[in-house]
Amino acid sequence: MKEKPPFKFSAQTRVGFSDTDAQGIVYYGRYLPYFDLARVEYHRNLGLLGMDIGDEGQEFVMRALAIEYLAPAVFDDLIEVYVRMARIGRTSVTFELAAYRATVELMVTATQTLVLVDLDERKAVSIPETYKEAIRAFEGEALET
Repeated sequence: MKEKPPFKFSAQTRVGFSDTDAQGIVYYGRYLPYFDLARVEYHRNLGLLGMDIGDEGQEFVMRALAIEYLAPAVFDDLIEVYVRMARIGRTSVTFELAAYRATVELMVTATQTLVLVDLDERKAVSIPETYKEAIRAFEGEALET
């Protein structure tokens, strides 16, 4: 785990051949699995891994995603994906992510907003205080509420 302010957590992955396109660079859509991996590892690091964030049948679902591509990655590059929770609200959370090649060259940034939803009713529900407290304890003053 490496820090790169304002990020306190990162996860590594390596570019596979199947991640690249005909130009030999990472296909833009392949960054989403890299970001998913980092977000899962972030939760694992905080002991929040699993589908039991809320009550039975409640899970986070993607609400919005914005990505900016700054530099290409190629086959076999070691990618360090930094992730932090930037905001936690009543029913949603917003993550900021940044993918670097060898922790030096910034390649991609993203913001993802997820909403805690009751899957049967498909309606947003309140995020439990226990989850919020664990995130606040890790992120500290940088967390927007």
